Amino acid sequence: MMQGATGARRCGGVSGRVPDVWPPRIIRVPGNTKVTIDNGHHSPEGPASPADRAGIVRRVALCCVLLAAAISLGVAISAWSLREHILSALVAVLAVMVGLLLLRHRLTEQRLAAERRHLAIAVNNIPQGLVLYDASARIIICNQPYIEMFGLSPDVVKPGCTMQRLIAHRQETGSFDGDVDAFCNAIIHKVALGKATRQLTEAPGGRAIEIINRPLKAGGWVATIEDITERTRADEKIAHLAHYDALTDLPNRVLFRERLEQALKTVRPGEQLAVLYIDIDEFKSVNDALGHPVGDELLMGVADRLRGCLNASDVAARLGGDEFAVIQTAIKSQSEATELVDKIHSAIRQPFECAGNLITTDASIGIALAAGDGLDLDQLLRNADLALYGAKGDGRRTYRFFETGMDARAKARRSLELELRQAISDGSLEAWYQPVVNLEDNKVSSCEALLRWRHPERGMISPAEFIPIAEETGLINQLGHWVLNTACAEAANWPDEVRVAVNVSPVQFRSQTLALNVAAALAASGLAAGRLELEITEAVLIRDDEAALEVLHQLRKLGVRIALDDFGTGYSSLSYLLRFPFDKIKIDRSFIRDLAGAGASSSIVQAVVNIAAASDMTTTAEGVETEQQRNLLHILGCTEMQGFLFSPAIPAAEIRRLLLSPRGKAVSAGHSVFERSGNRFA
Repeated sequence: MMQGATGARRCGGVSGRVPDVWPPRIIRVPGNTKVTIDNGHHSPEGPASPADRAGIVRRVALCCVLLAAAISLGVAISAWSLREHILSALVAVLAVMVGLLLLRHRLTEQRLAAERRHLAIAVNNIPQGLVLYDASARIIICNQPYIEMFGLSPDVVKPGCTMQRLIAHRQETGSFDGDVDAFCNAIIHKVALGKATRQLTEAPGGRAIEIINRPLKAGGWVATIEDITERTRADEKIAHLAHYDALTDLPNRVLFRERLEQALKTVRPGEQLAVLYIDIDEFKSVNDALGHPVGDELLMGVADRLRGCLNASDVAARLGGDEFAVIQTAIKSQSEATELVDKIHSAIRQPFECAGNLITTDASIGIALAAGDGLDLDQLLRNADLALYGAKGDGRRTYRFFETGMDARAKARRSLELELRQAISDGSLEAWYQPVVNLEDNKVSSCEALLRWRHPERGMISPAEFIPIAEETGLINQLGHWVLNTACAEAANWPDEVRVAVNVSPVQFRSQTLALNVAAALAASGLAAGRLELEITEAVLIRDDEAALEVLHQLRKLGVRIALDDFGTGYSSLSYLLRFPFDKIKIDRSFIRDLAGAGASSSIVQAVVNIAAASDMTTTAEGVETEQQRNLLHILGCTEMQGFLFSPAIPAAEIRRLLLSPRGKAVSAGHSVFERSGNRFA
């Protein structure tokens, strides 16, 4: 606010004033000068009081006039004081804002430092190695696992280090042996194109390392480095298990087919290829009797011996269970396949030592030849399987080459198996009985129960046809159980002095429940234990003497009698007579057939009779068909006879009538109690 103004000439005269103040006083000052006017007096220096005036004098251009303006000093000071307060407030606000910004910056730095520490901890504690490169292929981040994985120096491998220097350092430490520049340039080129790369390398110690480079959108790339040694080993193990048998380490069925497919493609003109299917005879009996660990040892032993029989180009495989297969390559004739079969049989027939058990086994082998039996893989395998089926059907322990008619026979055999299952279900099986006569008093001392199958279309089917099928399929357990119960129930109706004999298959004998089944059959029928006679063959014993002896003692505690059937056809018959508590020995019909000849049959029979007598065992001659055979056996001291000379096997109703009739109680020498029929199923 203007307090007053005065105009003056250069000479000092007043040209005008506002407001009108008298007497006017003009102060001569040069230029622009700030003056203090107090009732006409100026005071350019010194403190101003509230009544003071502040003014300014300025010469007006082009005129010899000075213009002086004045304002109350109090008013001027009050204006500056307000501005000072405003400026002070602004400064304070700015100071607070700067302080807050500095605090925020410090907190941000601390947070970023903490995050960097956390990131470093996380990166250094992941199991994989990690390297982050920028667009110029320099390291941004490299974690500790990577450095340790390759045994590198952290003084070299650090942020700012180029990829070339890193790989060169790996070359220096022995973890890289390639061309450094070529390796680096290839990766840089691919990631620049946005393509990921993967390399497998080997670290010190033989460890397998996988390196994957993944490009980043913002440029550069991240490399992850993983030790995949264990994973590789696991993958290799899985792949091995997928193609090799876990027990024997032989190729399995999958790899066998692959190898056979390859071999078929390489068969040259004039050469042949043989496929052998091998089945271990009665392996299931060993497994059931001695347990799976012993069975596994036997399979491993068979596998080792198979390997020893083959040439370097041949292939042995385990198809499953007790089934093996062999590919014999580059053979000129069928005789070479026969030579290999003989070698395999010779190896397998040697006893195996399995968990302290001496086990003797054998094998059935089927053979198909390419290109003679075709070059189609599946057809060749089918032909080998049919040939194996034929070997089993011919009594096992042998081999057969594929023949055209085998397919029809296999189908017939399969049909017979289905019909046998139906017969068991329908109850169309029958138990027949063949008398056994005492040579001293010519009385029937016992009867052997024999299974018969009356087929609705084919009539009576020989046991020689269906018993092997029953043994192969496991149906023999059902059949044996049924015959045991039926025979005991039938014998309970016979005279007390007549026993019943029941055959026990090796499969039944190795069952853990045989003694319980026998006890149950005796209890259900009411038959005295001493009237039941169980017949076993030497095949029961050759697998494991100790286990067989234990079962025999269990049966002996029940009070039943035990007979050794088909004596003389096994491997070490005489040793069994000394080791097992038999009540009877049944001399095989093969010795009786030649009894009157010039061979050694009579001497063998005499020796067996003497051994049996010394051990208080009875002897029964099987297959007696002539009066001459009967007389010779009587002279040699044989106890009993069984055969068509006296009677074939007959139905239960007829044997009951025979035993209860006066004629059956005393059989006249030289006369059959029944007319001899053509039904020789004994």
